[in-house]
Amino acid sequence: MSTAQETPAYASEQAPRLAWAQHAPEVYKAMIRLDTAAKQGLDPKLYELVKIRASQVNHCAFCLDMHTKDALAAGESVERIVQLSAWEESRHFYTEKEIAAIELTEAVTVLTDGFVPDEVFERAAKHFEEAELAQLIAAITVINAWNRFGVTTRMTPGHYRPGQHK
Repeated sequence: MSTAQETPAYASEQAPRLAWAQHAPEVYKAMIRLDTAAKQGLDPKLYELVKIRASQVNHCAFCLDMHTKDALAAGESVERIVQLSAWEESRHFYTEKEIAAIELTEAVTVLTDGFVPDEVFERAAKHFEEAELAQLIAAITVINAWNRFGVTTRMTPGHYRPGQHK
């Protein structure tokens, strides 16, 4: 019988494989600059939704931790963050513009079937002016690069504080 005072025994935290940013500091600095440039002109909540969705698809726990916290700090709702992994069944939580961005995020992130489908690109182009669409594509591309660093080196989630890397 368990008592109310017992604490659960969580699995031990896994250490990262490699502190890549320490060993490649110029690459890390360039990624920060690229990330800063990519988000210019994008709505902060939309930007975080895109980062969360790509990180879900790529299974990057570190980036999920970071971008859910940043999304909450930007005023995003818990409900919309939680529903994002099932957005197709939860479309009513998002605007048509957000859905187009989420759909484009998935298409750019998962390229195993070939090109980004024309219909996905065209839907995004209906909701974003060309300059904003270019920024969105840049943001999607940058989070995919971050995700690859995160999953390859197994960066540890749980320690990020909102705005820590800005």
